[in-house]
Amino acid sequence: MTQTPDAAPKTAAQEDWASRMEQAVLDAAIERAPALGWNSRLARAACEANGLSLGDEELLLPNGARDLAALLSRRHDSRALQALEATPAATMKIRERITAAVSARMEAGAQDIEAAKRCAGFLSLPMNVDLGFKLAWESADHLWRWAGDTATDQNHYSKRAILGGILIPALTMRWFEGREAAEAFVARRIENVMAFEKWKAGKDFDAPIKAVTDALGRLRYGAKEAN
Repeated sequence: MTQTPDAAPKTAAQEDWASRMEQAVLDAAIERAPALGWNSRLARAACEANGLSLGDEELLLPNGARDLAALLSRRHDSRALQALEATPAATMKIRERITAAVSARMEAGAQDIEAAKRCAGFLSLPMNVDLGFKLAWESADHLWRWAGDTATDQNHYSKRAILGGILIPALTMRWFEGREAAEAFVARRIENVMAFEKWKAGKDFDAPIKAVTDALGRLRYGAKEAN
């Protein structure tokens, strides 16, 4: 649910009603998605099932099926984090943490697999790809934070971009090809990322820039005289 800049602030009761109704509408959408697909018809049917008028729907889901897709993804994020609460992240290597986190996220969505399939098809449409990437970034951020990541520099963004790039195909494989294929894919991708990070750690990527700046300095000021 979104709020326009000039809208009056919502009371706590209104916010509570909206949150509860969003989840009730999402429940109805999950139930109806296998028959209706993920689209505006689904949003209307799910709202009707909860006694909401068209005006209510526009207030609750101003972006229709896109808002429903965001609600589904965030429910699965929350479910994954709850499942990970019993996992001792502090005693695990980073590779193990990310593997466990991605697996938990996949299985969280698999509980609503038929709805998740329809939603994945919806997010693959050209007009919805932006939302798919945004939701994958959100999921990656949640999982990295669970894994203990506290980076605030460029690594904060690169880690989430890389993990989001793993999550999108991994979730799609989980929905359509099953758990075994998806987990094998995730293991390969994480191995590739770890190998790249190990290689990168041994490289001085600032060296070429330093060489160029040194050369420019010599051209401008001349070589230093030997003592």
